[in-house]
Amino acid sequence: MTVTDRRRRSRGKFGVGVSLGEVALHANVSTASVSRVLNNSANVSDEVRQRVELACRELGYVPNGVARALAANKTMTIGAIVPAIENAGIAAAVAAFQRTLKQAGYTMLLTSSNYDEEAEFQEARTLLSRGVDGLMLVGGEHHPDLISLITHHQVPYIETWTLSAGRPSVGLDNLGAARMLTRHLIALGHKRIALIMGRVAGNDRAALRVQGVRECLADHGLPPPQEYLIGRPYNIPDIREAMQSLLAEEARPTALICGNDQIAFGSMIEASKQGLNVPADMSIAGFNDLEFSAHLNPPLTTIRVPTEDIGRISAEFLLKSIEHKGFVTDAVEIPATLVARESTAAPPASASGI
Repeated sequence: MTVTDRRRRSRGKFGVGVSLGEVALHANVSTASVSRVLNNSANVSDEVRQRVELACRELGYVPNGVARALAANKTMTIGAIVPAIENAGIAAAVAAFQRTLKQAGYTMLLTSSNYDEEAEFQEARTLLSRGVDGLMLVGGEHHPDLISLITHHQVPYIETWTLSAGRPSVGLDNLGAARMLTRHLIALGHKRIALIMGRVAGNDRAALRVQGVRECLADHGLPPPQEYLIGRPYNIPDIREAMQSLLAEEARPTALICGNDQIAFGSMIEASKQGLNVPADMSIAGFNDLEFSAHLNPPLTTIRVPTEDIGRISAEFLLKSIEHKGFVTDAVEIPATLVARESTAAPPASASGI
């Protein structure tokens, strides 16, 4: 094979140097039709769309993203900065966020801050330097300069999983949801209630949930919760270690509220390991209502958070802001609801008094 032949094969495989006109010729359509297909225009027939897409595949054509971005003054990319990838609730929201963007022809760039405000700020700077058309953030507490940086670049942003007055946000009332779950346990007769949370530092969502539990207990004249925090990534060994510390207490709680369903799952594993029956010996409740929660043994009582709605609506907000070249400042509350299942029940008869 000659050098020229190799170049031709490489050109066909990777689309190097393939022009819009060559795609049009290969598909036997006009260049205008090719352009409409590549721009996801509705003004093109299914037959033409299929011919153009086939020609692109056969020629290995890849649109010149830089040129298209300059022409449209858009990069068709949106950045998403999340605190942790291993959080299943956030992962589900991000997946819905990406699906919605993809349907509109946008690409998501995902990065993680590991619950560090400085890291989040630096990631935002990097994404803004790449020319993203919008930013999705998690929570309402950030580096003091972050929002100023974003608005200085005139880039739309949305805060998720929280409700921020005067800022664009899509989320739930974390404090109110925690109070709802605590009231459920109090109504069952529990007076000694404990908490196992994830990271609270740099996590205003978790902090609000802790606050909600404390306030609800105080409103009912009950002692504050025994609190155990997991400052590391959510994994079963760390959760079980926290549960071991909790169960070693002399006045063992009769009910446990977990910061999310993953923590509840790990707590149930350790409870079973130590010979406890859930809920006869201890009630356990979670937060988020992940898919597996209804299939645990026993099925988990939890707060249902429509995570996919958070992702979808957040993407729609950003797309609307980009389209109208303006900033949407509304706060959209996603309703959280209590799902009472078999992991919570009345406390054991032996647990009398406080």
